[in-house]
Amino acid sequence: MQKYVVLQVTLKEKLIGTASKNLSELEDVINKQADKGYRLHTISTTMVFERIE
Repeated sequence: MQKYVVLQVTLKEKLIGTASKNLSELEDVINKQADKGYRLHTISTTMVFERIE
């Protein structure tokens, strides 16, 4: 099983914040990875998830 997963989510705003139109999509991606046993390691234009062992 992979130790890291790298995903990219395109935000509908230039900056992450309360005005972003698809934060629920971002939250959904993070929660799906958490359900698979990963935690969010890094977030910028990409997200890096690290498997919790």
